[in-house]
Amino acid sequence: MNFIKKLFAPVDMTTGSSAKRIVMFMIPMLIGNVAQQLYNTADSIIVGNYVGDDALAAVGSAGPLLNLFLMLFVGVSVGAGIMVSQAYGAKDREELSIAVGTSINLTFLSSLIIMIVVPFITMPLLKLLGTPENIIKWAWQYLVILFLGVMGSAYYNILGGILRGLGDSISALVYLLVATFINIVLDYIFVKYLGLGVMGVALATIIAQFVSAYLSFRKLLKMKDLFDLNMHYIKPRKEPMKRLIALGVPSGLTQAIFSVSLLIVQVLTNSFGSSYIAANVIVMRVDGFVMMPAFSFGQALTTFTGQNVGAHKMDRVKEGTFKGTIIGVLTSIVIAVLIFLFGKMLMGIFTNTTELVELSYTMMMILMPGYIAMEVTQCLSGTMRGAGDTLTPMWISLINSVVVRVPLAYLLVGLSKTPELPQGNCLMLQYSLVTTWLIGATLTFILYKSGIWKRKVKLDK
Repeated sequence: MNFIKKLFAPVDMTTGSSAKRIVMFMIPMLIGNVAQQLYNTADSIIVGNYVGDDALAAVGSAGPLLNLFLMLFVGVSVGAGIMVSQAYGAKDREELSIAVGTSINLTFLSSLIIMIVVPFITMPLLKLLGTPENIIKWAWQYLVILFLGVMGSAYYNILGGILRGLGDSISALVYLLVATFINIVLDYIFVKYLGLGVMGVALATIIAQFVSAYLSFRKLLKMKDLFDLNMHYIKPRKEPMKRLIALGVPSGLTQAIFSVSLLIVQVLTNSFGSSYIAANVIVMRVDGFVMMPAFSFGQALTTFTGQNVGAHKMDRVKEGTFKGTIIGVLTSIVIAVLIFLFGKMLMGIFTNTTELVELSYTMMMILMPGYIAMEVTQCLSGTMRGAGDTLTPMWISLINSVVVRVPLAYLLVGLSKTPELPQGNCLMLQYSLVTTWLIGATLTFILYKSGIWKRKVKLDK
């Protein structure tokens, strides 16, 4: 019983072996990120097998547009995680209570805006992106349902981020696994037995996320020994809200910029037709799992750094970053090798169409070197964010996404046009992406070593 209690308790990452603390904290997050990836993957597998390749393409083509608007919550989540981890590391109950309450309040306001405004502009945006006519209606149905239910998704992500900021990645993981199980079961029922198609997978997703959000909120209510959660702290507070936005907006904006660049590239993707879109969806789903160690180590290092900055232990931050990055890179190499060996088998889960399996596997192999680069980027960016410097990773992403990725994608596709390939070679999109990842890792490493991110720490002390 004591072991279970300890497992679900917040983790103090300011003491003990830094590598062990990071890895033990990261493992539940990795499992959780894999489970979260299962949301979209389950949607794709079920619609691909029970509705068809066009439905698979529709769900995938909706992704960049969906991510663009959800990036608002990524910003709130990152800001909340930094405020919570630093307050927890400093053992400041009042600041911790304010951080949690402000996060809950800001999430409500943000999600309300999206629910009211975004469904009305979804179809025009899909048309603007050149979404093929044979999949545009399905993509629209999928997106509108998800936007109307965005409050569940918002709290599902924000409250999980708060729990992780407190060092409690186990509870966040358990609630995520529960939601994933509900999502997959409802996907199957809604699509196979009720014939709801893409609308069914969207409904399953928002129902599961509301359940996870409820469980996370209930957990926070029980953590009275660490902070207070009542209307006094949930009510709007100008200064804490400004701080949360200042910390979170750069990360949210970073992801939004990335999403915009994906939307611009999506126009190119759509020009190659629904078959390429479907293959690209398969790649993104498998790619999402390969990326999980990078995102998990990055998130773990954000919490690790935040707590140790709060405790004024900068030497420990440096040590943890080095060890965490090395372990992360080795993990990514192992997973990349497994994908190389068993990739085609994984692609075959999504579709029975041989051409799609072959094309998606080829695309995946082009991206392979970029996974190690992404591990470096995420780990070092995680440390910078945990220290309060969310601007440096934002500028790196801005340069990469806008200055490098988009022009390079259009340039390579344009140069590959021939009489036989009037639209160009679709594989140029993958070559432009892996180049972007490699440049991003190089820039991140240089700026991390420069120590520019430490200025924020000095200001906060």
